[in-house]
Amino acid sequence: MEPKFATNKGLLETHELYKYIVENNVYPREPKPLKELRALTTTHPWAVMGTAPEAGQLIEILLKVIGAKKTIEIGVFTGYSLLLTALAIPEDGKIVAIDVDREAYEIGLPVIQKAGVEHKINFIESEGLPALDKLLEDPENHGSFDYVFVDADKGNYINYHELILKLLKVNGIVVYDNTLWFGTVAKPEDSVPEGYRRGRTAIVEFNKALATDPRVSISTVPLGDGLTICRRL
Repeated sequence: MEPKFATNKGLLETHELYKYIVENNVYPREPKPLKELRALTTTHPWAVMGTAPEAGQLIEILLKVIGAKKTIEIGVFTGYSLLLTALAIPEDGKIVAIDVDREAYEIGLPVIQKAGVEHKINFIESEGLPALDKLLEDPENHGSFDYVFVDADKGNYINYHELILKLLKVNGIVVYDNTLWFGTVAKPEDSVPEGYRRGRTAIVEFNKALATDPRVSISTVPLGDGLTICRRL
């Protein structure tokens, strides 16, 4: 039996349509370790922070298409997207995984270990910006990463973007999660619940900045809470 992924419908019109997609397209192809980690995450009080499995399915394809080997993840939580990446990249691939919350990471760590991919992960307990600055101290890291996934503090997305572009190789991919922010980006600010407004403002400004950034090509996909995929030019 599939673990219930809350009653979320993502950004789709109905829960029934969301259920159809995940039950007929996503869950049948989801690797067993990811199913297990997804089920573990549903018990967490902030389970909504987990990467949507339908978004993960697209990310896996991106990783395979570009042949990603050297990657970064900013914002790990329990590790669904981290495990997804570790399973998708080659045996000698590496992920620099950055998060302030080791406790959440350790929820999923036994599943990662059982899947035999822990050796690919360098977990750094840190805020994102200092960790990226540290990576940039090594000239060999400049323009060397194939792929970056960002699901962290929304107010710093634009700051992450500037540092990430220094680390990404040409044609490298960065994926930003939550770029439709529960659909509130398309609503008048005064109609948005107070608790969502700060994040909405940050995401709206970030989306505007990406739309005019000549250094990347972009595509926003309405999967999960919105993914924006950027290719470094």
